[in-house]
Amino acid sequence: MKVLVVGSGGREHAIIWKLKQSPKADKIYCAPGNAGIAQIAECVPIGAMEIDKLVDFAKNNCIDFTIIGMDDPLVAGIVDAFEENGLKVFGPRKNAAIIEGSKAFSKELMKKYNIPTAKYEIFDSYDNAKEYVINQNTPIVIKADGLALGKGVLICNTHNEALDALSEIMVDKKFGESGNKVVIEEFLTGPEVSVLSFCDGKTVVPMVSAQDHKRAYDNDEGLNTGGMGTFSPSRIYTKEINDECMNTIFQPTVDAMAKEERDFVGILYFGLMLTKDGMKVIEYNARFGDPETQVILPRLKSDMLEIMEACVDKRLDQINIEWYDNAAVCVVEASGGYPVKYDKGHEITGLEKVADRDDIIVFHAGTALKDGKFVTNGGRVLGITGIGKTLDEARKTAYAGVDVIDFKDKHFRHDIGIKKYD
Repeated sequence: MKVLVVGSGGREHAIIWKLKQSPKADKIYCAPGNAGIAQIAECVPIGAMEIDKLVDFAKNNCIDFTIIGMDDPLVAGIVDAFEENGLKVFGPRKNAAIIEGSKAFSKELMKKYNIPTAKYEIFDSYDNAKEYVINQNTPIVIKADGLALGKGVLICNTHNEALDALSEIMVDKKFGESGNKVVIEEFLTGPEVSVLSFCDGKTVVPMVSAQDHKRAYDNDEGLNTGGMGTFSPSRIYTKEINDECMNTIFQPTVDAMAKEERDFVGILYFGLMLTKDGMKVIEYNARFGDPETQVILPRLKSDMLEIMEACVDKRLDQINIEWYDNAAVCVVEASGGYPVKYDKGHEITGLEKVADRDDIIVFHAGTALKDGKFVTNGGRVLGITGIGKTLDEARKTAYAGVDVIDFKDKHFRHDIGIKKYD
């Protein structure tokens, strides 16, 4: 089969790394890809939002199967465009991707179908939102309604912080049109867990659990980022909790989308929090999480391409998905100053020192090739994934990789894989 992957980050590198293990994937393309992806697939200079060009490429090159990695094209309707042209594609249609594209939609869906989540209100008026916030307890959570590169969720500890956040989102348009509407939520406490799942519109099969670190600095301090690291499995996610989530969150969400005539086919990501009142949904994503993918796919034993085909063909209930009984930790090496301001073009050294190791996988997120050498080309540059029998072993392995892979102003967290709970 000829397979096309749409995207350019560490998530797409991990997807292609896994695809390479499938005997069914004869030729893999990536649009637009990055310097690391170019080592294992043929990169095509077409942007992820150039939907018409991607459709033409798939038709002209007889692509058998396309996998959409990124949120923006999914929300924009890339799956609909591919299907309208008779092309086989993995991912939710536009009317289902809205579960990530609009936080207001997802909150209203959960309310309608009694799926546990934080209490909330939705505002499209800055003045009304401001009046509401002043009368609420703090901390309080303010979310831009639309996509915001993983940075549109602000936890505000004081009323002044909350008012500043509202002004940034709704008046200054820090996140563009995504801030035309906001969701204001009660602040929940408890450990977070990420559970991704395969879906075919009716059946949902959860993957192994993961947990990410979103803050820029150690001890969960600093600004929210797209993710500074992640580990799998979660230290608190038990079989009992999984069974509870299947009954109260996972299957009810897929059933709710079907009842709304928005059948969800693809990867449905559940961002969860274990509160004193049980598991609650913090957010949905309509695709693989980044960097969760970099620890989940190395633990997948089954052929991922076969699973994705089963989802598209609506026969997910007929296959068995197997996982390795191990652990994985991914530490993100970012550019100094991320997620605000950072330089590009610094040479990356030491990659050859881990190239022959089976227990360290380097996923490229923001890299380029210059004069035959890898250089930094983004905020999050590399994801160093360590594999081990236990989380502690995987963590030690990941940091062994971090120690030898270097570039100027390299920034990383030292506490990935460690979570302290009250």
